[in-house]
Amino acid sequence: MNKNCIFDKKLMIKVGVIGIGHLGSIHLKLLSESNSFKVVGCFDKNKDLQSHINSEIHFYEDVNKLITKCDAMFICSNTPSHYKMAKLCLENKKHVFIEKPITTTLDEALELIKLAETNNLIGQVGHVERFNPAISSVFDIIDNPKFVECHRLAEFNPRGNDVSVVLDLMIHDIDIVLKLIKSRIKSVSANGVSVISDSPDITNARVEFENGAVANFTASRISLKNMRKTRLFQNNAYISVDFLEKKSEVVKISDFIEKIDNYAMVIENSNGQKKQIYYSNPESKPVNSITEEHNDFAKSIINKTSPLVSFKDGFNALELATEIINKVNGNS
Repeated sequence: MNKNCIFDKKLMIKVGVIGIGHLGSIHLKLLSESNSFKVVGCFDKNKDLQSHINSEIHFYEDVNKLITKCDAMFICSNTPSHYKMAKLCLENKKHVFIEKPITTTLDEALELIKLAETNNLIGQVGHVERFNPAISSVFDIIDNPKFVECHRLAEFNPRGNDVSVVLDLMIHDIDIVLKLIKSRIKSVSANGVSVISDSPDITNARVEFENGAVANFTASRISLKNMRKTRLFQNNAYISVDFLEKKSEVVKISDFIEKIDNYAMVIENSNGQKKQIYYSNPESKPVNSITEEHNDFAKSIINKTSPLVSFKDGFNALELATEIINKVNGNS
């Protein structure tokens, strides 16, 4: 039996997928291979996409019929439709996994949170980078970072341009930073430029927290090469996370000890104090991040526990993303 199997096959969760475009088709394929979920079928307003899916998967032309046959739903349609589809599923007492961003407005997100809580349903948001082995390998090492620098750069791709680059790319890093910095936000400043799209294609934001921490975010979808890197600085340590290469590096500094390894690196500051530098590359397990978030969703449903990325987490990320967008637009 697959090592990722969570349940006996008799207890597999019946699931449907709404939206089978680029990302939805990936979810559909991996769910079909899962030992935790049984795919009932899929739905998309674009009926031409039916020819792109496995013939064994039933394509529903009526989304309501698909919902009634499932225990849980994956919503992978375009962002403007998230709220309507999620609300329909929650009102029909179905657990919901919804791709990021959770919705287009904060009021919509709050309504989904309330609906899920009222009906005792699991709601998870697809901030897949939370499951990237590069960040998972150092999550426990990160302790009260004071400065964070995030770069998420992508080559131009028409797909995803229905939303700002903040909601398309930057929101991944926003979600992670909000989990790592345990403090309220003090101030936000941002600017952006529209080059190809109607909304900004490149945006930079600076977020200051009440505990003194600062996070700089840069997101671009018009770069010549892809980059997804985050650098964190904390007391006596520097941590670099490469989400694209799925690897990380940790540099720790401690007081110098004479009998330490002769080959270790030692630095001396202007006061004559010696410090010892240690380098390490935490092991990153070779996992599929989307499969990992599927497993987390399944565990949450069967155990009735909060998923790693809850609707509330999705709301928090959207709230900061919205403030950044408003700053770029000069609305606040």
